[in-house]
Amino acid sequence: MTIFEKADYLIKIIENAGYEAYLVGGCVRDFFMNKSCNDIDITTSAKPIELEKILTENKIKYIETGLKHGTVTALIDSDSFEITTYRTDGEYSDNRHPENVKFVSNIDDDLSRRDFTVNAIAFNPNKNEIVDLFGGKKDIENKVIKAVGNADLRFNEDALRIMRAVRFSSTLSFNIEEKTKTAIFKNKDLLKNVSKERLFSELSKLLMGDNVFSVLTEYKEVLAVIIPELIPTFTCKQNTVWHIYDVYTHTAKTVEQSPKKLSLRLTMLLHDLGKPQAKTTDDRGVDHFKGHQKISGDISAPILKRFKVSNELYDSVMQIIPIHDIHIGTNKANIKKYLNLLGEQGLRNLIEVKRADKLGQNPETTGEELQNLVTTESLLDEIIANGEPYSIKDLKINGFDLMNLGFKGKEIGNCLDCILQKVINGDIENNKETLLKYVKEKEN
Repeated sequence: MTIFEKADYLIKIIENAGYEAYLVGGCVRDFFMNKSCNDIDITTSAKPIELEKILTENKIKYIETGLKHGTVTALIDSDSFEITTYRTDGEYSDNRHPENVKFVSNIDDDLSRRDFTVNAIAFNPNKNEIVDLFGGKKDIENKVIKAVGNADLRFNEDALRIMRAVRFSSTLSFNIEEKTKTAIFKNKDLLKNVSKERLFSELSKLLMGDNVFSVLTEYKEVLAVIIPELIPTFTCKQNTVWHIYDVYTHTAKTVEQSPKKLSLRLTMLLHDLGKPQAKTTDDRGVDHFKGHQKISGDISAPILKRFKVSNELYDSVMQIIPIHDIHIGTNKANIKKYLNLLGEQGLRNLIEVKRADKLGQNPETTGEELQNLVTTESLLDEIIANGEPYSIKDLKINGFDLMNLGFKGKEIGNCLDCILQKVINGDIENNKETLLKYVKEKEN
C-alpha cells in the first residue's frame, strides 16, 4: 500500500467504529498543490482511549505520543500517522503551548484553532468530502498565506507561527496576506519567547525555499529578532566596483544563488557579518573590507552555538566563512594545496560559496572569476578521477618508512610535509623507490 492508501485505511476503520476522521494540515495542502507528501496527519472525533481500542482491534501498532493533546501515532509498516482528537486550545501563557486542551466533537471547532487557512482544510478521501471553512483552497490557488481568523491572536497563541508564515512564503512561493503581514511585524518580538532549536528548524526550511531572496529582504526585521547580528549589514553600503548591493541585499542574493544545501545557504547568510566592522573608506570614497572574513567567522560561531546546530553543520560552516575570499587558482598545485587543507568536500563547498558570492556581486566585473571557478572545478574533478596525490596519506611512503631510516618525532611529520609539497609541485614522482632515494640523499 502507498502511504495515502494506508491513511485511507485508517480513516475507514475509524469510521467503521462510528467516528469521523479526516486528513488535515500540510498533507491536504500539498495534495491540492499536486505535491508529494510523506507526513500525513489525521484528525478524528474519537477520543484517544477510543482510538487506541480501534487500532488494537485492527492489530495496528501505536505510540502514545501526546495523549495530553489528544495525539496517538499509528504505525503501519515503516510509515507513521499522527491521529489527533478534535480539540480546542486553552490559554497560551508562554506564546508557544496551550495551558490545556478540550476535546470536542465538531470538526469546525478543531479547524478554527489552526494557524493558516491553507493548513486548515480537512479532506476525507473515502467520501471525497472537503471541509474548508476559511477559504484555504482558494488561498492555495491564489498563492496566499493568511492566518485563520484574527492574525494577532494566532501569533500571540504560538509565536513560532510568525516564522512558519515566512517559511511557507519562501518554500511555497506564496505571498503573505496584508493583515497577516501587519501582524507579523507587530508581533515579531514574541519570537524571543520561542526555543532556539525550533526557530532554527524553521529558519533552515526557509533558507531552502525558491522564494528565499524575496522573503529575506522583505522580512529582514523578522530575521533580525532571531539573528540581531544581521542588523548592521542592513545599512552597510559597498561603494566599490565589485558590488551593486548593500551588504544585506548582497547576502540575500548569495543565499538565493547557492545550491539547496543547508550548510551552504547558512554559510552565505552569515559569510559577510563582519563587513560593517571591517569597513574603511579611502580618499577616493572607495570602500574596503580587509579582514572581514575572520571577523565574520568570529561573529558566526556564537550564533551557530546559540542555535545548537549539529557539530557536523557547525564544522562545515565554520570551515568556509573565515576563508571564503581566498584565491584558489587554476593550477593543480594550488588546488591540491587546498584539497590537503580542506578535503574534497570542503573544497567543493568553498567553490560553491565563492560562485554564489560572485553571483551576488556586480555582473560586469565577475565574469572572468566565475569562469576561473569552472576551470578550478574541472581540474579538481580530474585530480580526484586520476587519484592524484594531495595529502600525506596519498604518499607511497609513510612514517614507518622514515622511522626505519632513523627519523624521530617531529622530524617525521616535517619530512612528509616536505615530500608532499615536492610531489604536489611535480618536482618528484610519487613512487616508493624514488621517494626513499630522495629522503636518503636529503639526509646526507
